[in-house]
Amino acid sequence: MFDGLLNLSVWGCLAAVLVLTHVTIASVTIYLHRSQAHRAVELHPAVSHSFRFWLWLTTGMITREWVAIHRKHHARCETEEDPHSPQILGLRTVLWEGAELYQKESKNQETLTRYGAGTPDDWLERNLYSRFPIGGLVVMLAIDLLLFGLAGIAIWAVQMLWIPFWAAGVINGVGHFWGYRNYETKDAATNIAPWGILIGGEELHNNHHAFPTSAKLSSKPWEFDIGWAYIRVLSLLGLARVRQLAPEPNICSDKDSVDLDTLRAVVINRLHVMAGYAKNVTSPVFRQELRRADSSYRVLLKRARATLSREPVRVGEDDRRHLEEALTGSDTLRTVYEFGQRLQQIWARTAAGPEQAMRALQEWCVQAEGSGVQALQEFARTLRGYSLRSA
Repeated sequence: MFDGLLNLSVWGCLAAVLVLTHVTIASVTIYLHRSQAHRAVELHPAVSHSFRFWLWLTTGMITREWVAIHRKHHARCETEEDPHSPQILGLRTVLWEGAELYQKESKNQETLTRYGAGTPDDWLERNLYSRFPIGGLVVMLAIDLLLFGLAGIAIWAVQMLWIPFWAAGVINGVGHFWGYRNYETKDAATNIAPWGILIGGEELHNNHHAFPTSAKLSSKPWEFDIGWAYIRVLSLLGLARVRQLAPEPNICSDKDSVDLDTLRAVVINRLHVMAGYAKNVTSPVFRQELRRADSSYRVLLKRARATLSREPVRVGEDDRRHLEEALTGSDTLRTVYEFGQRLQQIWARTAAGPEQAMRALQEWCVQAEGSGVQALQEFARTLRGYSLRSA
């Protein structure tokens, strides 16, 4: 009676905890996040309901509430209306009170109405999952006690804390505060680690905010998204269909003219374009100026390094002042920075018509090639090769 039906050792119980919580993480990232919130993957009804049932047992979360809160987070990211931004509320608050923030927003009927469309509304949802969200937790406690005996109480407690800490706390908190960034999005989202295993791939949060509707969260060759691995297995078994992935740049080496096809390819891949600009233009020029700088100017450069490729909306007053001081000391660095800003402004010109934006891109390439900055010249030639047509 005290050891449960499975009669596991301490190590067996620890292994059981890892397996059970990992299934919960997989359910959140595959079903709630990628399938329901962003429609990036379509799941077989049996798989979809299995995930929904497991989440009822282990979290008590209601699909409509989770989806609505997450969609609002994307729509109002890093603003006063963001349900859980550490940039607004502070990292400590989101990390340790993430579950409370979730519960507070779940009671906001306007959020549910505006952002919760398209979520399950069948008989089970209305009469069981939404009506008795705590019921699943009680059933899970009974199952844990039956299988693991008294240790089941501790196992159940870990299950109950797993999502509030890792998802509501770590992803929503640390994932917008600390880490590395592949893409310069307008929000503060970061990749916590390049190996998305413990939290189902959600560690790659900057990648997700760059391409929210992509079923795959990894982007670079060295990154790993275990949630995507599970989706691929489900797809091979005919239990899932991937609806959308992040765009991949297609560059034709023999294309040397900027036309509407170039413009469309550049706009669609704009985050890739700006990441490439930072890597292949801004960074080498910065390193070159750093080698040439005297000790006093070197200090100014290091202060400004992080803001050279950052979105203007994410540059504070102090950083802006440090950046201007650094740019004052180098005409080459200023040229590279200003060309980067002008390139980003081209996306906005598409609203005035594609022809105007295309001419702006043509002009940008011509002037970049005449800038005298080798890295900038090479990038402009590469940009001409962007195309939506196959190479």
